Amino acid sequence: MMYDDTIAAIATPPGEGGIGIVRISGKDALLILERIFVPARPGSWKPYRMRYGHVVDRNGASIDEALAVFMRGPRSFTAEDTVEISVHGGPLVVEQVLQQALAAGARAANPGEFTMRAFLNGRIDLAQAEATLDIITARTTAALALAEAQLGGWLSHELHRIRGLLMDPLAYCTALVDFPEDDVETQDITTLLTAAVRSLDALVATAQQGVIYRQGARATLVGRPNAGKSSLLNALLRIDRAIVTPIPGTTRDTLEETANLEGVPVVLTDTAGIVESADPVERLGVERSRRAVALADLLLLVVDGSTLPAADDDEIVALTRGRRTVLAVNKIDLIEGDDAMRERVASLECAYERLRGAPFDATVAVSALTGQGLDVLGATVARLLLGESPPADGRLVTNVRHRDALARAADHARDALNGVRRGVSPDLLAVDLTAAINAIGEVTGETVGDDLLHAIFSRFCIGK
Repeated sequence: MMYDDTIAAIATPPGEGGIGIVRISGKDALLILERIFVPARPGSWKPYRMRYGHVVDRNGASIDEALAVFMRGPRSFTAEDTVEISVHGGPLVVEQVLQQALAAGARAANPGEFTMRAFLNGRIDLAQAEATLDIITARTTAALALAEAQLGGWLSHELHRIRGLLMDPLAYCTALVDFPEDDVETQDITTLLTAAVRSLDALVATAQQGVIYRQGARATLVGRPNAGKSSLLNALLRIDRAIVTPIPGTTRDTLEETANLEGVPVVLTDTAGIVESADPVERLGVERSRRAVALADLLLLVVDGSTLPAADDDEIVALTRGRRTVLAVNKIDLIEGDDAMRERVASLECAYERLRGAPFDATVAVSALTGQGLDVLGATVARLLLGESPPADGRLVTNVRHRDALARAADHARDALNGVRRGVSPDLLAVDLTAAINAIGEVTGETVGDDLLHAIFSRFCIGK
């Protein structure tokens, strides 16, 4: 699947802005530029040098003053001849420039088609192509750093190394099958297979953390009305997202917002206080709260540290049984003295653990009003979601598709290793080794079909 036409698209986000960019890529990019752009100073185009001028229509009338640059392939993002035209960032003027490019011979680009061409032209592999989307959608600096590292090629280099570990055993097994009459020198391939299995397992093991950094996780705040759930949500977000009043039951519906907790994007869900009520609206809010609890990766049981447990707490605490839960003892600013505060927190922890029938994963004393304990709470939530500390080099598999493909590769390589130890015939070993190599190729793009490519790149924005 190769393209020989020229495509164009708006490369900047929709809406008003200081600058809007129209990108053109393909064999006729320079020709189209010459048709729609009149430089202020005449002369031939030199690659990678910005020129000032005007974008004009087919009658020569000026549409907007602009800056334009021509990049000759393969030294461009797509590895094709590429043009970028920067104009004023109003939606109308940018659209008019795009329409001139289309009228001059370009085709409107599909979502992700510029990046797809970079992949098809060999400038980047599929893992790096997907990393460009991760850079665009990153919600925390940690997620951005992981995407930048993948775009830099660490995963691709590691997979090429592992592929090399599997190729020699495959070549050996293939030789035994294809040339049974020849004396093929005996090789011990278990060392190579063992190394490949260990490397693949190590990559798959990083995915639990990597996927959380990339996709985020969900934490739901539950508790009695007026325990301070909405106040705690606002405090963790550092903005007033939820309405807060002294009146119990202010929150009647679930409310979601993403917080950056120690580099982990966590979707925090504020819920209505879970109580028995005849009010149909309040009952609907409680039902939505229960659904939010079911979807959560972690629960924050928020209790009022200035009061004692109530009779109706058992129903709320029951929601946390068998679930990862942090007991957040809120409103500790209302307790005078550090010793008294610690005693109250310990007392409440014991009381709620008796109701729960099991210890909490963590207990944190916090004040949504003063901010005391917020950093500890955020770090605790991130630690429980991530499990172990991430590796120092930040090399994590962050993509679910990559994780699944690498897990299959590890299983096939492990089957081949076990087969060698059991004396399985070389032709069957070759089947497992080929399957392992193909699964690795699904990540790098060496063994991937057109349907999957279109599915991957369709998630990109137009212009990227």
